[in-house]
Amino acid sequence: MEDKKSSEDIFKKYRTFVERYIPLDDAQWELFRSTRSIKAFQKGDVILHQGEICRELYFINSGLARGFTIDEKGRDFTWSIFFNDRNATVNNLFITDYKSFVRQEASSMQIEALEDTEAVVVSYEDLVSLSGKSEKGIEFTKLMAQEAYCYLHDLVIQRQIKSAQERFDLLMQKTPFLLEKVPQYHIATFLGITPQHLSRLKKSH
Repeated sequence: MEDKKSSEDIFKKYRTFVERYIPLDDAQWELFRSTRSIKAFQKGDVILHQGEICRELYFINSGLARGFTIDEKGRDFTWSIFFNDRNATVNNLFITDYKSFVRQEASSMQIEALEDTEAVVVSYEDLVSLSGKSEKGIEFTKLMAQEAYCYLHDLVIQRQIKSAQERFDLLMQKTPFLLEKVPQYHIATFLGITPQHLSRLKKSH
């Protein structure tokens, strides 16, 4: 009974999120829900391996995950941090390599759970099927594409025109809790700086 109640709470939270962008009546919501399920990951689990095709999209109910690339020397560089709190955007809320997902091609990113994580999941096939049955599904897919582009646009611009100090200040302004939850090396590569530089910024803040 508790598991059923927990699932209902998770889907209620997911519906609240979706309806921030796309209003749904009960019939439309049931169509959305019929293509979704719930999946849990433990801390350290690899959600997506680099080189695999991203076949699922995960909406975070609780937990924390990281998307990163690995170079030929085995060094990793954080691309995205996925979480769900009041400052989360669509790109934080959905665990995915979006390019791999929409094109169904090999991922250039690896994704791992940084803590126990619970998510609402939809497969690529189900999302395509929903788009064919519902205009709301098409709207939702377009929204994801727009947000993915805007995230990439902002990330590239920030790296080009904002100083390391400004990028750090923005992190502290919007998501300071990440400094406590995410290893410092990962935060540093996410900001495009060295761990030593991050340490100096933290001391001067």
